[in-house]
Amino acid sequence: MEKIILGIDPGTNIMGYGLIKVVGNKAEMISMGVIDLRKFPDPYLKLGHIFERVTGIIDSYLPDEMAIEAPFFGKNVQSMLKLGRAQGTAIAAAIHHGIPIHEYAPLKIKMAITGQGQASKEQVAGMLQRLLKLDQSEMCKFMDATDALGAAYCHFLQMGRPETNAKHYSSWKDFATRNQGRVEGSAKLTGPRAQLMAALNRTTHK
Repeated sequence: MEKIILGIDPGTNIMGYGLIKVVGNKAEMISMGVIDLRKFPDPYLKLGHIFERVTGIIDSYLPDEMAIEAPFFGKNVQSMLKLGRAQGTAIAAAIHHGIPIHEYAPLKIKMAITGQGQASKEQVAGMLQRLLKLDQSEMCKFMDATDALGAAYCHFLQMGRPETNAKHYSSWKDFATRNQGRVEGSAKLTGPRAQLMAALNRTTHK
């Protein structure tokens, strides 16, 4: 049975994505890259661009599932809030397309790929290159892309293993109920994206 997994590494300046195709017990890379958000000074324009680009990736590759890295909780509350909103927007794009989402902690992904929870981004990228038999020319200069590919590959390794620490969201209501803070950033969006987010938010109260 064939399955396509979309991996996402959330970011407020650079967001990585990676796609793998799974056939039986084998996986191969389809594509990886980044969504560059540095040219958008307004944080809400960034959210709109994330939604549009993730939607475009989904429409192009038709993934069956999404694996997304959970935000790393640091000391800067504002930075964490912005990162959470970026992650929530990517999740909203997947839920809008009816795609199941699986969230993995960075430690879980590193352990799955390298066997070391404190592995560096370079070590993760190097191991993925060996596991997926990628040429150097196929590697992206942004580690955000290989981190996203790592999230997808981590989910591939977890398939068939029900004992996992991943968080799973079956609907927008499910996500929003458990992540109230991440959906608040939609308040200042305008146009079609605002209408979509408003519709999704209304479902949490049904």
